[in-house]
Amino acid sequence: MKGLLSALALVALCAVAIDARAIDAVEGFDDPKLQERYDKLTSELRCLVCQSGSIAESNALLAADLRREVRSLLKAGKSDDEIRRFMTDRYGDFVLYRPPLAPRTWLLWFGPALFLLLGGFVAFRVVSRRARMMASDTDEPGSLDPTVEVDPADGTQRT
Repeated sequence: MKGLLSALALVALCAVAIDARAIDAVEGFDDPKLQERYDKLTSELRCLVCQSGSIAESNALLAADLRREVRSLLKAGKSDDEIRRFMTDRYGDFVLYRPPLAPRTWLLWFGPALFLLLGGFVAFRVVSRRARMMASDTDEPGSLDPTVEVDPADGTQRT
């Protein structure tokens, strides 16, 4: 029984190792500069399936297709900007980890700061309103002592 479990564990380990190695089964470029450009571009492009990783580190089928596309565009002699433009024309600015600062991406760039400011404003209003409510509660005579009654007509205290 131990031998069977050991064999299954070994098969599972091999399957994981093969899967981890299979990110890019295609050989690298012969030209080191071309390989460097390929590595840089694939690390700058977001995997549209994973959304948190680059196409260089993703095992998704779409990421593999995008890597093949980048490889073929590099072999065709396209520049890095032309490849980025091709990808954004096809998939939008979301495919770039650093989208351009343009009117169509202002919300993407400045949205987090706006939400932070809005949250700070709301927190300030809530805290100041509660502080005013606490101050007005303590200013009323007898407000802290439940045995003291205050006449609402003239504000006099009665015990």
